[in-house]
Amino acid sequence: MGLRDILYTVYERRLARSLVGRPVPRHVGIILDGNRRWARDHGSNLTHGHRRGADRVEEFLGWCSSAGVDVVTLWALSTDNLSRPDGELRPLLEVIERVVADLATPGLPWRVHIVGALDLLPVETVRVLKEASNATAGRPGLHVNIAVGYGGRREIADAVRSLLTEHAAAGATIEDVASNLDVEHIAEHLYTAGQPIRIS
Repeated sequence: MGLRDILYTVYERRLARSLVGRPVPRHVGIILDGNRRWARDHGSNLTHGHRRGADRVEEFLGWCSSAGVDVVTLWALSTDNLSRPDGELRPLLEVIERVVADLATPGLPWRVHIVGALDLLPVETVRVLKEASNATAGRPGLHVNIAVGYGGRREIADAVRSLLTEHAAAGATIEDVASNLDVEHIAEHLYTAGQPIRIS
């Protein structure tokens, strides 16, 4: 164990002690970023940086679960990142696929929910994400949102489209929908609709 590891362990314990008795957040969100920077600083390729970051996800979720957090959202890939060159994007998607598949391992105390525009992702990635979500659907414990192909504007557009489609199927006119539309109606169609704690 190097000096950096020892200092990190001491810092982690000190931080944990300082949180005793304080309120536990019900929802924690993390943007999984900085791995390219880390890779450059350590003379590694980008994929290695993404893998190193991914290796910490399960440990982080374990901390959240132990602390009593209800929901964790991991922002793994935004819609903006989908425009990266294929040589950079494909390895990143493979890392995400591996992490999500690992999170679906039987016996782990969480359920995985995928949020994002899956229609923008490769078929194989969508298959892996959906399989993990389906495999963990009935589990108790921590609710883990994985945001892949996620963008706030896209989510709002998808929610409004879903709301309009639902009301049109029920025979409502656009005027009917517009006259009754409010924030709660849109919230019912967000990617996280029906979760124990909604993202606001």
